[in-house]
This record gives sequence, C-alpha cells and structure tokens, in this order.
Amino acid sequence: MIDEGKPTAGQPPATHPPTPDAATALDPVPMETVAPPSRRGRAGRDVPVAIAVGLALAGLVLLSLFVWKAAFVVVVVAAIVLGLGELGNGLAAAGIRLPRTPVALGAVAMLVSAYLGGAESLLVAFAVTVGAVLVWRLTDASHGQARDISAGIFASLYVPFLAGFAMLLLRPEDGPQRVVAFILLTVLSDVGGFAAGVLLGRHPMAPSVSPKKSWEGFAGSAVFCAAGGAAVLVLMLGGAFWQGVLLGLAVACTATLGDLGESMIKRDLDIKDMGTLLPGHGGLMDRLDSLLPVAPVVYLVLSAFLPT
Repeated sequence: MIDEGKPTAGQPPATHPPTPDAATALDPVPMETVAPPSRRGRAGRDVPVAIAVGLALAGLVLLSLFVWKAAFVVVVVAAIVLGLGELGNGLAAAGIRLPRTPVALGAVAMLVSAYLGGAESLLVAFAVTVGAVLVWRLTDASHGQARDISAGIFASLYVPFLAGFAMLLLRPEDGPQRVVAFILLTVLSDVGGFAAGVLLGRHPMAPSVSPKKSWEGFAGSAVFCAAGGAAVLVLMLGGAFWQGVLLGLAVACTATLGDLGESMIKRDLDIKDMGTLLPGHGGLMDRLDSLLPVAPVVYLVLSAFLPT
C-alpha cells in the first residue's frame, strides 16, 4: 500500500495548494484586479471636466455680453428653451404633460420683452403665457388638465420669468457689468459651498432633500459671496463696500435655497439630474437652479443701491 504522504521512487513530490501565510498575504495584487482611480471627488463630480465645461460657458457668456448685448439675449433664450425641455422630460417621467409649445413660445416672448420693454413688458408677457397655457390644454379633453396646466404655469414662472430679471439687469448702460456681477456671485456661492462642504462638511443642512449640502458648505458660500460682493461693487459698479457685503449675503442665501428647491423637485420626480447636456454638471437646469432665483434678488438690490 502506497503512503500518500511520501513520494515513491521516480515520482515527483505531490503538490498541494499553498496555504496563505504572512509572505503571500503581502504579495502585490495583480494589475488586472486593481480598479482604475476615479476622477470624481467627494462631492460626486468629475471635477476636471466640470471645470473645463464651466470655463467654456463663462467664455461664451463674456463674449456675448461685451461684443454685442443682443447676442447675450440669444444665448439666454437658447439656454432657457433647452432647460424647459429638460424640465418637461423630468415631469413626463412622473406622468405630467408640460404644455411645451405655449411655454416655450412664452419663454421667448418674456425674455425678449424684458430686454426691449422692461419689467412691465415682462409681466404682460408672463400673463399672456399663462392664458396661452390654459387655452392650449383646455382644447385637449384628455385626463389631467388641471395638473398639466399647473405644471405649465409653474414652469413658466420658475424658468423664463425669473430669467427675465437677467434681461432687466442687461438693459442699463452698465448692464454687462451688472450681469457679470450677478453670474460671478452665483458662481462664488457654488464654489465656496463646494469647497467648504468637501473639506469641512459635517452637519447636513437638509438631509431629506440634499444629503451632501451642509451648514459648513453654506458658511463657505456666505464668506465667498460677501468678499466677492464687496470687491465687485467697489471695483466694477462704483458702489460701497457694505452694499457689496449685503448683496453677497443675499446671493448666498438665495442661491442655496434655489439649489435645495431644484433638489426637492428632482427627488419628487425620482431623477438624479435634469439632463446630460453638460458633462460634469448634468443638465442645463442643474446649472440654472441657483441662477434663476438669484437674478431677481440681484436686480432688486442693485436697483435700490445703484438706481439707473
């Protein structure tokens, strides 16, 4: 009988799977099993791509503002119409039919009217848009009229009407500088909140709506906006230091509420982003969420501090 524990003559020793020991435990992991490093930061963004897209958008805005003011109107109209399309797609996922044609035509009318005729024209165009939404949907006898009409009025108010205040900012002689101040302070709120939230964020602001938004991030937004507002008003618009601080703080609060508001809408619609048009950012509405509510605040504050 052969002893299986000892080799016979001319037979190689039996091989057994090696048992793990301290040496094999420290062996390097094969390259094919190592996951590629992610470029996404703690906030979930592809930061290099997001920065590149942001710079491209900033270049487009500045070029349109300071070469020909009407070109900026065209840029805003295109962005708002595309943003309404994203919002319509999100609502459709929840079974809500946005009356797209009257809302889109009303958006163009509101923005152009605001630039050419001022605040009164913006209000008139909004009222006409509401009437068009009612007539458009009432002629369709399908189920859900009240819900769809409400969505159309909400979309018209939330997107093009608020964007109309950016057109009102553009109207004065120093309009391009006012628009730059509005956009720059909103961006500073986003950047300050992002940096402070990633580095210091510990206490969620509204965990049921936006788990990653923290009070530390809001503090970063406030600091960045207050400093930026003071610099912008003194250096660009000839205002006072304290006026810039107050404007910056107002922007920080409004931009944060706007961001939370859109997060609440997306949570109710059960979607992560409104779209995919802007790599590293999501959709256009994911960038407009802070800008839209900030526009009327900046317009009202500058009208009080620096009337034209």
